[in-house]
Parts: sequence; C-alpha cells; structure tokens
Amino acid sequence: MKDGKYRIEAELSGGSGKAGIESPAELTVTDGVMNARIVWSSSSYTLMTIGDKEYTPVSREENSVFVIEVPALDEDITVFAETVAMSKPHTIEYTLSFDSSALKEVNTFPLAAALAVSVGIAAVVSGVFILKRRKKR
Repeated sequence: MKDGKYRIEAELSGGSGKAGIESPAELTVTDGVMNARIVWSSSSYTLMTIGDKEYTPVSREENSVFVIEVPALDEDITVFAETVAMSKPHTIEYTLSFDSSALKEVNTFPLAAALAVSVGIAAVVSGVFILKRRKKR
C-alpha cells in the first residue's frame, strides 16, 4: 500500500460487548508501515498490547485514543486492553479487524486547493474594488 492517510472500517469483538471503537478509523501508512488511530468508547483504557508490543494512550480526555501498528488487514488481530473502569485494573482480550474493501484514501489536496482559490478570488475582488475607487477620483 502506498504511503498516505486512509479511512478504514474497523471492527472490535470480544470482551463483555460493552466497549466499542470508532469506525471508520484513521490509517496512516509511512514507509510501508500501517498505523491505526483507535478511539475507544471509554476513557478508561490505559494500555493496549498486540503480540509483544505495548501501546499507551496518546489521549484520555474524552475517550482513550491509541496509535497502534497494524500487522495486517482483513485478518483477526488479538488485542489485550487494560481498563481501570472497575475497582481494579483488568486486562480484557478483544479481536480487532480492518476491512480493506472499505479503505478510502483521505485526500487533503482539495481543502488546500479550495483555500488557495478562495484567497485568489478575494485578491481579485479587492483589486477590482481598488481600481474602481481610483477611477472615481
């Protein structure tokens, strides 16, 4: 997959069924390495483990947010997540999967192009206004 930012459908299963994650998720590919931004439905998650890699949240303000390396798309990934929502920390096993058929590239160029066009139009309108004022004098 080429480097860039994508939106991808993410599915979480396992646990008690009470927790969830935001989908679609943001997937960033850099030098062939895929990283997903996982936003939990709770701010109580303090650690995620995939294989031998541990991840700490990048934010816990409204929801726990993690950036994790994604080993593969279209495969079940076993994830252990630690929550402090109960009387003491608990580690819960989940299955996470990313659906490549729903992969959509996030194109940031149209926003930049629209901004450039807006600035250009404003400059032209200002120039016309100034010229008209000068002609009246």
